[in-house]
Amino acid sequence: MARVPGPPPMEGLRRQIERRRRETNAGQGHFVRETFCLERAEARRKAREWFDLWPKAAYWTEVESWRTLDGDRIEFTMRRLPSAD
Repeated sequence: MARVPGPPPMEGLRRQIERRRRETNAGQGHFVRETFCLERAEARRKAREWFDLWPKAAYWTEVESWRTLDGDRIEFTMRRLPSAD
């Protein structure tokens, strides 16, 4: 009696996909992040530039974190999706 071949084993493919996802995202999630340290007025311009280039509605753009440093400098991290869907 001939044996009917079944679907190929999927475990190796699953491991390969998981490894690729870990390497690609490496703890960063799916967002593009960039940190700046600028004078207050320049920091506002830079944040506005990000919102103009990558609108919040399409790219989920946001100021992820910020803090005030000596000399009225602002350190902040902008975050957005790499592309709009």
